[in-house]
Amino acid sequence: MKIQGKMFMWLSVFVLVMAIVYGVWSKEPAGTTALFLTFGLCIMIGFYLGFTAKRVDVGAQDDKEADVADDAGEVGFFSPHSWQPLSLAIGGALAFLSVAIGWWLMYFSLPIILIGIWGWVFEYYRGENRTQ
Repeated sequence: MKIQGKMFMWLSVFVLVMAIVYGVWSKEPAGTTALFLTFGLCIMIGFYLGFTAKRVDVGAQDDKEADVADDAGEVGFFSPHSWQPLSLAIGGALAFLSVAIGWWLMYFSLPIILIGIWGWVFEYYRGENRTQ
C-alpha cells in the first residue's frame, strides 16, 4: 500500500503544478477551482494510504522481487449478499429526482434512505447472518 500512497502524492504534485499553470494562463475560476480541489483530494487519498501502510503488513506490491502469486489469498471480509444498497440507491435516486421534479418527492425518498441505512448498519444483528 506504500507505493499507492507515493503515487497519489506524486499525482498531487503534478495536479498542483497544472492548477497553477492553468489558473495563470486561462484566468478561468471554475476550472482552476476544480483542479485545486483535485489536488486536495489527491493529498487526502495519498495521506490515507501512506498512513494505513504503516499499520498493515507489507504487501507483495511493495516488494520489487515479488511474483503475482505472492499476493494471492484472502483479501478481506465482504458481505455475502445484502438488499440494503438497492434500497439506498432507490432512495438516493428519488432524492436527486426531487430536485428536478419537486421537493415533495423528498418526503417519499427520505424514509427509504433511512430504512436502507438502518438495515445496512444492523444487518449482522439479526437473521441468518447474525453469527458472522
